[in-house]
Amino acid sequence: MTETTSAPEGSTALEQDTRIETTGIEIVTPDKRTAKPRDLFWPWFAANISVFGVSYASFVYGFGVSFGQAAIVTVIGITLSFLACGVIALAGKRGSAPTMILSRASFGVAGQKVPGVFSYLISMGWETFLAIMAVLATATIFTRLEWGGGTTTKVLAMLVVAALIVGASVAGYHLIMKLQSVLTWVTGAVTLAYIVLTVSEIDLGAAAAIPAGSGQAMVGALVMVLTGFGLGWVNIAADWSRYQRRDANGGAIVFWNTFGGAIAPIMLVLYGLALIGTRPDLMDGISADPIGTLATLLPTWFLVPFLVAAVLALVSGAVLGIYSSGLTLLSLGLRVKRPVAAAIDGAILTVGAIWVVFFAQDFLGPFQSFLITLGVPIAAWAGIAMADTLLRRRDYDDQALFDPRGRYGSWNWTSIALMAVASVIGWGLVINNFADAAPWNNWQGYLLGPLGLGGRDGDWAWANLGVLFALLIGLLGYLLLQRGAVRRQETGS
Repeated sequence: MTETTSAPEGSTALEQDTRIETTGIEIVTPDKRTAKPRDLFWPWFAANISVFGVSYASFVYGFGVSFGQAAIVTVIGITLSFLACGVIALAGKRGSAPTMILSRASFGVAGQKVPGVFSYLISMGWETFLAIMAVLATATIFTRLEWGGGTTTKVLAMLVVAALIVGASVAGYHLIMKLQSVLTWVTGAVTLAYIVLTVSEIDLGAAAAIPAGSGQAMVGALVMVLTGFGLGWVNIAADWSRYQRRDANGGAIVFWNTFGGAIAPIMLVLYGLALIGTRPDLMDGISADPIGTLATLLPTWFLVPFLVAAVLALVSGAVLGIYSSGLTLLSLGLRVKRPVAAAIDGAILTVGAIWVVFFAQDFLGPFQSFLITLGVPIAAWAGIAMADTLLRRRDYDDQALFDPRGRYGSWNWTSIALMAVASVIGWGLVINNFADAAPWNNWQGYLLGPLGLGGRDGDWAWANLGVLFALLIGLLGYLLLQRGAVRRQETGS
């Protein structure tokens, strides 16, 4: 085994004394693999119990679908997206290493840097977005309470949010797992209270009266749900299962990952569909400040606990992201300790959030455009990663994951070509839904006309078919072209 695969000497004692995880991208040693499959429920549930899930109903309705259609795509899309995370989490159990290190088995030790760059960008985008929402929500609620809400409030909120995110991420896996189990109860209780306090706003008859949309609209809404939930986390799924025992039940790992991630968003988005279907006037406010807008429905006495829970939920999600983006940064070749990598990403997050909060005029449009654009290559990678996980029957070769001369090689050109082809086709089948807010992204959709799908102005243009095509090309292409290669890797022939 190469030097990078073993835990640093004395790391166990250090972690016990300081509670800071020193394990980076190296293989987690057997004595540290003490987690149980049900432990996976806590980080995924806590990261997705945010009230932001309620506001996501506004984005689903934005495709012009009815309440019933929106409910169907919500349940299917969220479940399937987190099932993809569950499948990739199996790789964490088999290899005891971060997701992007395990991706070397399908892309090669050097070739993994190609999807690694996209993974890093989308993780940084997500965690910055969550931090921004926490700051904006604080400012909105402070304004309503007449406690300020201006620049000073935003600066202080930014400092607190950044400190919480970076502090937990630097501390690492063990502290994060403990915090997530506590946050689950806190944020879950306040979210339930929010529902109780706002349920009187709902008129199911009004929501049910929303006219039905086309099949293309349903596909578009489904892809947005897939991308916005599980596919936004799929590139870090194995990071949280690498502390599982190698003999842990694979089915249980898939279940607890899927159930923990999906159950809260499904309930919250369904509730949001009923609420926003009754109060469509909320949609404009949600586009600028999702959580702050939802807070306008609450009595004043509940605003402080609502704010605390909402911020903690957003911080919870951002912590998962920045922890994993730090690991991805290490997998790309940065030679620093894991806590330092997390701190670097924290600094980038803070700068990005400051720019958006204090200087950008509109962040939601550019963010969603960014999300769909990066969602295409990440979907292609996810298809390849799922196919690779499904094809394998044995644990990964620990040494070969760090040795370009090992069985996984330096570059797997088949996988890289699959990802490239899937991305080119995928980008040709999506359009920039936010042309005015993100004009730099108006180059997409170039295949909609040639393939007879109505061009950039046709009905299929808004369906974002490219994400689904990229996922399927990666999945089916790898199953077809790499089955023999995986078999040879596992037998050492």
